[in-house]
Amino acid sequence: MDRIQTPPSAGEVDLRAGAAELRGLLQRMRTTWARLALASCTINLLMLVPTLYMLQVYDRVMISQNPLTLLAVSLVAAALLVLMAMAESWRSRWQVRASLGLESALAARVFRASAEAGLNRLNAPGAQPLADLTSLRQFLAGPGVHALFDTPWTPIFLAVLWLLHPQLALLALVFVGLQFALAGWSQRSLAGPTAAVHTALRQEQLLLRGTARHAEVAEALGMLPALRRHWAARRAQQCGLGVAQQDLTQRLAAASRLLRHCQQSASLALGAWLVIDGQISVGAMIAANVLMTRALAPIDALVGHWRQALGARESFQRLAQLLQEQPVRRGLPVEVEPHGQLELLGLRATAPGRQAPLLDGVSLRFEPGTVTAVMGASGAGKSTLARAAVGLWPQVEGELLLDGRPLAQIDRAALGRHLGYLPQDLELLDGSVADNIARFTRPDPAQVIAAAQACGLHEAILRLPRGYDTPVGEGGHLLSGGMRQRIALARAVYGAPRLLVLDEPNANLDEAGEAALLRLLQTLRQQGSTVLLVCHRPAVLAAADRIVRLHEGRVVADGPRDQVLAALTPARPGAPGRPGLPIRLQPG
Repeated sequence: MDRIQTPPSAGEVDLRAGAAELRGLLQRMRTTWARLALASCTINLLMLVPTLYMLQVYDRVMISQNPLTLLAVSLVAAALLVLMAMAESWRSRWQVRASLGLESALAARVFRASAEAGLNRLNAPGAQPLADLTSLRQFLAGPGVHALFDTPWTPIFLAVLWLLHPQLALLALVFVGLQFALAGWSQRSLAGPTAAVHTALRQEQLLLRGTARHAEVAEALGMLPALRRHWAARRAQQCGLGVAQQDLTQRLAAASRLLRHCQQSASLALGAWLVIDGQISVGAMIAANVLMTRALAPIDALVGHWRQALGARESFQRLAQLLQEQPVRRGLPVEVEPHGQLELLGLRATAPGRQAPLLDGVSLRFEPGTVTAVMGASGAGKSTLARAAVGLWPQVEGELLLDGRPLAQIDRAALGRHLGYLPQDLELLDGSVADNIARFTRPDPAQVIAAAQACGLHEAILRLPRGYDTPVGEGGHLLSGGMRQRIALARAVYGAPRLLVLDEPNANLDEAGEAALLRLLQTLRQQGSTVLLVCHRPAVLAAADRIVRLHEGRVVADGPRDQVLAALTPARPGAPGRPGLPIRLQPG
């Protein structure tokens, strides 16, 4: 049987597979890149038109004094310049469509990988991957890509300069070398400050989002002044690093402008010297100045857009790491409806920065038509067991089988409708009550109402302003805690799943809600569902067939409900219980 292996840490990740996936996608767009290259070829060839026109005017028209020659040369130049403008328009249009095509091809993959990476809450990427995808798209649609396509034409312009005069080409080569040196210096100088600014900005945004998410607690406990001081410190650090980065960027930009001005003056000076010496004409001098400027323009553009290029490269690397850590899962289809038999064999769950495992060698079997209550003190591993039982814990070893098949090998999208899961942290999404109950699929009104009625929620929903169409707000903040709990419970039982894992389903319920929960558990047992119930409050134990008690990640009691409760009851009033005493009873 396949074993679930712990994924590698972020420091151990080899980015080659993720980068290869991204490069493979870029290569599949080679037709678009060929169009862009053809448009760039046309544009750069036609860039020679003003130079040739200038040579014709100075060396032919001015000498012949023939207006017909001027008219003919001007008409040809105008037509070629119109063609160049059309090529630039086509290139921009194709470039934008290429960037949108890349985002469209990657969006679903990045969204899925980001959601799967969010299972590891210690290293959840949040919205960063989609922001990286947007950054990559914007760079591909921006002028920085023009420079990449135009740079290969620099040698051609240098060759034309060589034809005008070798000394002009040598001078251009000197400035090309200086521009490349400035580009390399910019990369080395900006890499560290840019990374530091991004890190500081993420830390500031994390604190702001946390403050907004827990505003009620912060206000009630008078924490806002202290949080403001923490935010001000992080803000000051981020601004200080940003100012240092901007200063360095401006200095590099000033050096680039200085180099450009020196190039223009030096080319004019050398051209004038060659004219005085009779080696070239005045038209060639002016044309050489234009050509040299054009030869250095792509390199100058690379230096000017170096910051965006660095940001795009970092986005590419983060996306490559994400795609490497979250490969495409090609699970087996669910050919028949599962019976719901769940088996855990030697399950061991760990967490980064923690030496002791959260679960240590847990082996349990849950049969259809049974309700199993998992009990234990705080930190015993109950919620970890619940998450691992549905394949959500990222760092786990052992075997997790559903009807004898490894759960990790089953397609999650197809299996999802047969599973019901209620997390300890209630998580409703921004949408209507019906959307949340129906798991944001196309709602089946009959099944939505049936799930709400099973949880005793139907009448309460009808009392809402818009009934089942009432928006719940982000995280369900527009509803009470008990209402959120019962909507999340209705979402878990929507579609009559065969396996349900409920973590503290009565945490926010009143007596009426707990009575509805007990009726629901009895209904689930009668319809043959397998229910794994994590609980602290004893009220729901009346619906349990079996109790599993955890202590420090190990099973210390397992058996029929009444026998386990009797074994765990102190022998005399006031006597301390023995939670670590191993009790293994066979379910009867």
